[in-house]
Amino acid sequence: MSDAHNEHESAIRTPKQLVAAVIGFFAVTIFGIILLVQYVTTNKLTGAGSNSQAPEEVAARIAPVADQGYTLKDANAPKVLQTGEAIYNSTCAACHGSGAAGAPKFGDAGSWGARIAQGYDTVLKHAIEGLRAMPAKGGNPDLDDVEVARAVVYMANASGGKFKEPAVPAPAAAPAPAAAEPLK
Repeated sequence: MSDAHNEHESAIRTPKQLVAAVIGFFAVTIFGIILLVQYVTTNKLTGAGSNSQAPEEVAARIAPVADQGYTLKDANAPKVLQTGEAIYNSTCAACHGSGAAGAPKFGDAGSWGARIAQGYDTVLKHAIEGLRAMPAKGGNPDLDDVEVARAVVYMANASGGKFKEPAVPAPAAAPAPAAAEPLK
């Protein structure tokens, strides 16, 4: 017979060698764990969120959303009318600045000429009610008719028109309170 059964022998041949190998394995494992714990605990690494429990960080997280720079408007306050240029920049420039959907471009006397020739009242009526692709009041229903008129005058005059700035209507007078009866 051959010695084929002896080819795969282990390095551990005696029980003393087995005990030594097991103790060595545990010693290396324990030493590795000790080194890992030392690495993790000795160097305090700081990163994003490491000061999340600081009083100022907690206060910033629980602050009311309304304090984040929002402007609250009083719905009962009288409306402050904007200038024609402000209305043009906020509402009209989207189409009239680029000529989108056939809108006459701002400052283009050729495209505004036919409209200016129709007269102020017609141009204002089209701006307030809408015409073809243009929605009523340029798509901003919050605009007052005087603000729309100011925007029309601003755009038309920049394109060669000679329209007069619309007058602001006087606010309606509040009804006088009823006179109180004298106490008896």
